[in-house]
Amino acid sequence: MAVMEQTQTARFLRAVRGESVDVTPVWFMRQAGRYLPEYRAIRSRLSLLEICARPEVAAEVTLQPVTRLGVDAAILFADILLPLVPMGLRLEFQAGEGPVIHNPVRSPADVAALRPIEPRESLAGVLETVRLVRGALAGRVPLLGFAGGPFTLASYAIEGGSSRQFLATKRFMYGETRAWHRLLRRLSDAVSEYLVAQIEAGAEAVQVFDSWVGALSPADYTQYVLPHSRRIFERLRAVGVPTLHFGVGTGALLELLQQAGGDVIGLDWRVPLDEGWRRLGPHARLQGNLDPALLFAPRAELERQVRSVLAQAEGRTGHIFNVGHGILPGTPVDAVRAVVDLVHQLSA
Repeated sequence: MAVMEQTQTARFLRAVRGESVDVTPVWFMRQAGRYLPEYRAIRSRLSLLEICARPEVAAEVTLQPVTRLGVDAAILFADILLPLVPMGLRLEFQAGEGPVIHNPVRSPADVAALRPIEPRESLAGVLETVRLVRGALAGRVPLLGFAGGPFTLASYAIEGGSSRQFLATKRFMYGETRAWHRLLRRLSDAVSEYLVAQIEAGAEAVQVFDSWVGALSPADYTQYVLPHSRRIFERLRAVGVPTLHFGVGTGALLELLQQAGGDVIGLDWRVPLDEGWRRLGPHARLQGNLDPALLFAPRAELERQVRSVLAQAEGRTGHIFNVGHGILPGTPVDAVRAVVDLVHQLSA
């Protein structure tokens, strides 16, 4: 049993480094969340921000899918918007609407008013969650920390919440370019130090979720975002912990994401894995990329699609199996567990 656990502990980290593994490691974005009944029981009495503010509860939520699913990594339960709060933005999660920022950034003066943060103080609860989880895992699987990417955080700060068109964000980006770069520099500073603090607390790898950066053209990404993302990954490279870089709808940006940084590039379901390796090079390390909607499909179709993803990977080193974005609410838990078992079985 100890040998099996030791192998599972090493599996994810070996794949991130591009080394050989016994089976393809698998974990899921949003693997702790609303589809799990044990999480819904906690959410029935605590809000999302209340869970994040209580390290012992956030640790419990982080650990729930590790036991339930048999995944090869745990990912910290937190929210990407948490660093915006000590910067001075008033964040609330409203039922049916998601995150709402009541004082969005709309002018250069608003950017100037944002406070620098010391995550070891203002986000100490998250760091305590990292320590609690790392201790509870006792080496069973590694723990991933994470933070939002600069464009994604800026879009929430400017839009005041979720958006489909990112109109306010792009108007600010194009019309207040100097203030835009000041904003992204402040955000990249905050993200860098937040992730370093997570690593100090025990995170063994970290992922940057620049989830909505696929809304940009390659030229705009190069001009308005890439230097700031690169700054984050250069800071993390000095720490020496593996890094992952992910965005949704980034098929046109893959080479640029690779330039920005990250030991592993995450692909959503729109870009086949074999195309990812063709474009990023045979030694690239890739994560993905099952469509999360397939977890609702009939089991035969789900199995066919899992086999297809693994066939595209062709047994390469440096592949981490994941969904191409987060697990959706209402996803059948047994389907998620079936994918874990199937990936391990087929890739053995």
